[in-house]
Amino acid sequence: MTNLSQVSYFTFSAYFDTGPFKYLYFTIVMSLYVFIFGSNLLLIVVICVNRSLHEPMYMFLCSLFVNELYGSTGLFPFLLLQILSDVHTVSAPLCFLQIFCLYTYANVEFYNLAIMSYDRYLAICCPLQYHTHMTFNKVAKLIVLTWLFPILNIVVMISLNASLQLCGHTVDTLYCNNYSVVKLACFDTTINNIYGLMYTFTVLIGLALLNLFTYVKILKVCFSGSKQTRQKAVSTCTPHLASLLNFSFGCFFEIVQSRFNLSRAPMILRIFLSIYFLTCQPAFNPVLYGLKLTKIRLICKSLLFGKI
Repeated sequence: MTNLSQVSYFTFSAYFDTGPFKYLYFTIVMSLYVFIFGSNLLLIVVICVNRSLHEPMYMFLCSLFVNELYGSTGLFPFLLLQILSDVHTVSAPLCFLQIFCLYTYANVEFYNLAIMSYDRYLAICCPLQYHTHMTFNKVAKLIVLTWLFPILNIVVMISLNASLQLCGHTVDTLYCNNYSVVKLACFDTTINNIYGLMYTFTVLIGLALLNLFTYVKILKVCFSGSKQTRQKAVSTCTPHLASLLNFSFGCFFEIVQSRFNLSRAPMILRIFLSIYFLTCQPAFNPVLYGLKLTKIRLICKSLLFGKI
């Protein structure tokens, strides 16, 4: 990061003086983080210690919950510190570290949800061949690739951005955002834009098409299959589809907020749009899967309230 010597820190202009209310906001955000951390950690422990949950679907869920712990930890401690601070700045290396954490989280989430949709497709559309296709080794490889590809992509993106010469240090967000930093570049950012577009079209749209393909196939089976098949499809696919839609809308909100001028919109709306996918998804998934998947729900009850 040699060219970052000109910009050693970034200032966040999205924060505003909340006066005595900052302690209230701190308490609310801290409570949300404690809930996210505790609920995701509980489900990770439940899946890891119970042999009955050592199945492909639950192993992919475990990877999902680990990612949400990782992503929320990349945001919440920083957010809590900024709420209490009177000077809203961060050093350049820490800013790029946060970009790495949050963008890795978002990419891993997309990969994980796509792999989970493929797993549900095999379970519902090819039930007799499911255990042949989804062996332990294949599940382990898919989970490793789910983390490895996003990490490599974000490392390349950070390397390109770190080589930029920046002409300012003020970003208009609550946290370090890649697009907000790139906008500060003094010179042409064509290479960064080309890389971002290539990755979007080749990988993210590919994952979206995989999700679409699997659900089209699952719907065909539901309409042509027995009542038992439809019930199985609804019980296992509803949480995943709800999670996928929630995360997709959250990312869409963040893109709209960062790419378009919403200065006329209320500040609270802009803040909500920018952090929705980083806060609501990690809080939403443990509740959704904990309530909808019977095995997880019963084991959680037995852990928290004694044997049932």
